[in-house]
Amino acid sequence: MPEVKYRGRRASSIENNSLRVTVLHDGGHIAEILDKSSGVNPLWTPPWPSIEPSTYNLAKHPEYGRDSESKLLAGIMGHNLCLDFFGGPSDEEAAAGLTVHGEASVAQYQVATSSAGLSQRAELPVAQLRLEREIRFAGDREIEVRETLENLSASDRPIGWTEHVTLGPPFLERGQTQFRASATKSKVSEGPMSDTGDYQKPGAEFDWPNVPRMVGGSTDLRVYNSAPVSAGFTTHMMDPHREHAYFVAFSPASKMAFGYVWRRADFPWVGIWEENHSRSSPPWNKGTLTRGMEFGASPMPESRRKMIDRGTLFGMPGFRWIPAKSRVHVVYRAMLAPAGRVPEALTWSGDTTKFE
Repeated sequence: MPEVKYRGRRASSIENNSLRVTVLHDGGHIAEILDKSSGVNPLWTPPWPSIEPSTYNLAKHPEYGRDSESKLLAGIMGHNLCLDFFGGPSDEEAAAGLTVHGEASVAQYQVATSSAGLSQRAELPVAQLRLEREIRFAGDREIEVRETLENLSASDRPIGWTEHVTLGPPFLERGQTQFRASATKSKVSEGPMSDTGDYQKPGAEFDWPNVPRMVGGSTDLRVYNSAPVSAGFTTHMMDPHREHAYFVAFSPASKMAFGYVWRRADFPWVGIWEENHSRSSPPWNKGTLTRGMEFGASPMPESRRKMIDRGTLFGMPGFRWIPAKSRVHVVYRAMLAPAGRVPEALTWSGDTTKFE
């Protein structure tokens, strides 16, 4: 298929009878997994105008803020890949030009489509990595994504690698959208997530799904917050007794279920990020409703130094190694389908994925 425009951005799409999948050339984001019959795309589209990261200029684009996250926010959409770290750069890295969540989020990708699917390729020169992603339909209502990362350097590398899947309206609704996940031990971020709206007890450890509140009591993370303003981040260790991990989101309004399933050994953590009209700085301007379901190799969004200093959480590694001059692969699947109720699980057995 030829190159298309999506929300004013350079993009490519593939589709079958039920779904359309669209990726952006700049930043590589999976911007759309669309149910063609209902018009539902669960993925987040920011309310501000989106531009190509390659055209971003701090002096010309103050509407996106003035920090290391601004270039990312100028072009972010949907499912964002965080590589080779998950979180913010150090002060020194930011001064050298690195952005929040690493190069993969703002890189320019070579994209090709065929009858077999879609491919994306990008070079990450600072990280000395080469990334390839292949997307294909694995069924009428599911896609399979295969990512290959090549270490071009002669050194073993500790890296963060997180699939930052962000949901947004109209699929995401306050007090309505429901979630399930193969989560177990959990922890609240130690630091604040916004200037207003934080309600989770910083650093608290708990069992999924009931997060402790600052004022006492707890909130069930299986239902999106009904408050007019809220913010938070929790990390969740995926069930170590399962070969595969998953999350499922269900929209009662559209009666659609959306979820991902992956090999737990590849991504043992899910971070749940909540931004509900709390951030006042641009481009947020207290106008954004999101929930990130971020499965990856690291439990917390933090700098590379802090990631390595943390080392482990609950006895589980907080980053992964990629050996010198080698290639590593991960495979995961996403599914979007009609559902009369919230599915309790998303399973992957061989070539078959299904909600249960």
